[in-house]
Amino acid sequence: MKQPLLSFFLLLSLLGAICNQALAQFQTPEEYLGYPLGSKFTFHYRILDYVRTLAEKNPDRVKLIPYGTSYEGRPLLVSVIATPENLARLETIRTDNLKSIGLLEGKSTGPVPAIAWMSYNVHGNEAVSSEAVMQVMYELLNKSNPTTQGILKNTVVILDPCINPDGRDRYAQWYNRVMAVNGDATAFSWEHNEPWPGGRYNHYYFDLNRDWAWQMQKESQERIKLYNQWMPHLHADFHEMGSASSYYFPPAARPFHKDITPWQREFNNTLGEYSRRYFDKNSWLYFTRNNYDLFYPSYGDTWPTYNGAIGMTYEQGGGGRAGVALARENETDTLTLKARISHHFATSMSTLEAISSRAEKTVNEFVKYHETARTNPIGTFKTYVVKTQGEEGRVNALRELLDKQGIQYGMAGKNQTVKGTDLASLSDENIKMESKDLLISAFQPKSTLLKILFEARPELEDSVTYDITSWGLAYAYGLKAYGLKDRLTPAAYSAEKITNAVPAVPPYAYLARWKSLSDLQFLSDLLKQNIRLRTSNVPFEINGAQYAAGTLVITRKGNESLGTNFDRILTETANKYQVALTPAATGFVGQGADFGSYDVPAMRAPKVVAVAGEAVSAMAFGEVWHFFEQQIHYPLTVVQGEDLARLPWSEIDVLILPTGNYGRILNDKLLSNLKEWVNNGGRLIAMEGAVNAFADKPDFNLKRKKSNDKKDQENQLRQYANREREAVSDETPGSIFRVKLDPTHPLSFGYGDSYYGLVRNTYSLDYLTDGWNVGYLTDNSYLAGFAGRNAREKLKNTLILGAQDLGRGQIIYMTDNPLFRGFWYNGKLMFGNAIFR
Repeated sequence: MKQPLLSFFLLLSLLGAICNQALAQFQTPEEYLGYPLGSKFTFHYRILDYVRTLAEKNPDRVKLIPYGTSYEGRPLLVSVIATPENLARLETIRTDNLKSIGLLEGKSTGPVPAIAWMSYNVHGNEAVSSEAVMQVMYELLNKSNPTTQGILKNTVVILDPCINPDGRDRYAQWYNRVMAVNGDATAFSWEHNEPWPGGRYNHYYFDLNRDWAWQMQKESQERIKLYNQWMPHLHADFHEMGSASSYYFPPAARPFHKDITPWQREFNNTLGEYSRRYFDKNSWLYFTRNNYDLFYPSYGDTWPTYNGAIGMTYEQGGGGRAGVALARENETDTLTLKARISHHFATSMSTLEAISSRAEKTVNEFVKYHETARTNPIGTFKTYVVKTQGEEGRVNALRELLDKQGIQYGMAGKNQTVKGTDLASLSDENIKMESKDLLISAFQPKSTLLKILFEARPELEDSVTYDITSWGLAYAYGLKAYGLKDRLTPAAYSAEKITNAVPAVPPYAYLARWKSLSDLQFLSDLLKQNIRLRTSNVPFEINGAQYAAGTLVITRKGNESLGTNFDRILTETANKYQVALTPAATGFVGQGADFGSYDVPAMRAPKVVAVAGEAVSAMAFGEVWHFFEQQIHYPLTVVQGEDLARLPWSEIDVLILPTGNYGRILNDKLLSNLKEWVNNGGRLIAMEGAVNAFADKPDFNLKRKKSNDKKDQENQLRQYANREREAVSDETPGSIFRVKLDPTHPLSFGYGDSYYGLVRNTYSLDYLTDGWNVGYLTDNSYLAGFAGRNAREKLKNTLILGAQDLGRGQIIYMTDNPLFRGFWYNGKLMFGNAIFR
């Protein structure tokens, strides 16, 4: 009897182990975390631990794909959830999907299921969505949930649990530290007043939801590289908005970009239908068709849309202010984290139900979208030409962006004259196309995205919009680009690598032209290596070649201590940044200034300080910070605004004030200290709103325009119902103007007589009467994008870039931000001029 009894107990033990495994397999978030969802904010590492645990317990239904790390080293990953049958052939599904749309060679082996990608927590302090994603993943794996198991029969789900872990943990760490033991719903309590810079942004204070197209940030680059390897049929992006609001889901607001297809518009309405079922059933408040449009191409809803997917945004009222509970005066209720989680969970489910109900149609429309792009692309232009000669640095930067998008390009391959349209002026011209010009055919899978990114003047069906309204790549990169109505086939692209060699005979000097960010990076690196160099402030001619003002002149004189290493260091550094060096055997020039003259001054490595803190826009500071640390790799010292009065001014060469409200910081005493520092040789750079701190102040030559009292009185006579539309008549949310430049001033070196500026504010500043009006708008400077009628009038004859000499130093007024979101490549060299020249 002992043997059967032993077998019986072994069987019981085995059954118990199986039951325990099954229970562990479906461990709820509350059971795993040890607290109910909604009672506190979960740290990023614990969210990922839960995701990994579910994956380990369900290896036949979950695949984790790490895709990188954040700037602060936190892991980034997605969780792919599918039926065991689909997970077993997951790689085939992925490659068949790419083959079906022409992004991978070969033919699909058969139909693919719908692929839905769900992104959570792109804004760190909109932290509810990463709480909700744990419940979403649990239910997708819950075999007793008929809804989710039905979804998975024809849909592969990709969950990105946290796009912005650095921002999320910045918020969660702060909130959990100051939160009352059970949460204090009092609106004015500490836990509802998040300190600067807030958790919304990533490490460099960039808004990752504006970075999909430009991919300036590490998190965006790594995520979109993976996205392009999958090309999902749907992408959902989960957000929060102001705490007084209810919940937003599609249909989206106008304007819709005109190239959004009828099917995408139809599905936008379908999403609303499915979401309404949940919200109406639970009597939850919501709104649609307001605020959140589908126009600007760099959002988490529009960029996927322009890649053929169904893209959408969901917005829950709350944000960083809401905490775990917030008493709302207007709604006379308490908004809880638990309720916010329920809402995002509901729309996660409704989204997946919607695509599952139309899976076959969605996949077919996706294939059709890309088939049309390859064979009959939308838009007037069938080929794009970008002139390359003399602009190699800028063109290389553009090519890097195209590579990130997955847009195919080649070369012209031969010299010819063709008819085309200038994508800046929209004038028709005969173009002398050269063999090495960049050629981009519209006949490719990413054709619609290509067309939208190159648009000079996107059609705007409604002037009330959420973001900038013009972004054309020809403007953004400062390049000559043309659209051709004819189809040209590009030759294979062959990048010519610049390889500078050490000359057999040591030259007197080396010359480097000044045209692009790569030239600025080259300068930065040389200064860090203590290479002594000069710059010509005037054009010159030597050995029959013409050189523009701003050319770098690196003489052997001053670098004698390096000996023969001088030539090696210089050529290696130039090769690193693909900068062409021209050896010069003499310091004597045919025209212009000899290399030892006053007009060819020495350059030195400045000590640069930037201001951060409560008075400063976090994003504006972040753009400066990222520019120094990640783009030109030059040391930047950061100080808090309240510490300005205690700085050792004699140790500082350049002080940068990013846009902000400096009224509280720059009191009369500090302004006096600043003036003394500038008089002694300091350079002050005031950007955007920071210039207001100096307007109409003694000794600062910046003056506001006088108002037109009669017009101002007329503008006060308006109807309340039209308030939103009348307000935009005074705004320019992001439009392009041709800024007239003084090409002889060092701030404009590398540009010529004009610059495409992305104007986002209605500046009203007079020209400097005692200073240098380096960049300014005239009566006819407007080019593209929405600018209200009153705004256009105010912007006429307005200062954009000015320099005021004060003693031995200088004040630079930059009312236009040349570093906006990091993507306005055309402004970066100008900012470099302000720093180093």
